Amino acid sequence: MAISWLGAPADSPFPPVEQATSHGLLAAGGDLSSTRLLNAYRQGIFPWFNAYDPILWWSPNPRMVFHTDNFHVSKSLKKALRQKPFNITFDHDFIAVMQACAAPRLSKMPADQHETWIHNEMISAYTELHHAGYAHSVECWQNGQLVGGVYGVAIGKMFFGESMFSFKTNASKIALVALAQQLRLWGYPLIDCQVYSEHLSRLGAVTLPRERFVQQVQKLCSLSGQSGSWQTITLPFNYEP
Repeated sequence: MAISWLGAPADSPFPPVEQATSHGLLAAGGDLSSTRLLNAYRQGIFPWFNAYDPILWWSPNPRMVFHTDNFHVSKSLKKALRQKPFNITFDHDFIAVMQACAAPRLSKMPADQHETWIHNEMISAYTELHHAGYAHSVECWQNGQLVGGVYGVAIGKMFFGESMFSFKTNASKIALVALAQQLRLWGYPLIDCQVYSEHLSRLGAVTLPRERFVQQVQKLCSLSGQSGSWQTITLPFNYEP
């Protein structure tokens, strides 16, 4: 199947997601303007490409998601949560979270590729989304140092997870638990995880057929969500889920 090339205008339409390859590749080209990124996410599409390569747009089938009311917390993670090892914040250092996620060891690309898909072009684009109130981060701090976190994009009542990192044991998991609990309180039912991984599956993530996923995304993105910065959140985070 031929891959579509996107037109220059930021609001150029994407091809139907059903035209994606068996690996989920849908289109190439275009830019990472906020207009194009938001248009993509609202249709269940996301960018994923190496630095200096053409921008590639993906819509895999099936799609992996967390239901925010069904996050699996293992006995060992519960024990770690009770110890309250980290201070947790939202949107306090978005750029630092992205930069930490850019470490090659956390790249979605194969291990023999040293480039990371979270490169300067991506960081710049998502920082713009962050300033516009759409991209958000959760940070775990220990002794004033950033040791774990997660970031993604929120539109309406849908959250699209992008990446997470951990410099201390369980830091990324605890950031994800905090995010899921906060989103559940706000009435966000789903966190998009993009592609299947055993690690996310053990935490309770499940797969959805792309058609069903896109239908839910379009509905949730049309709802009124928590707009603007999340920095002033007073955490209701429960360390004993």
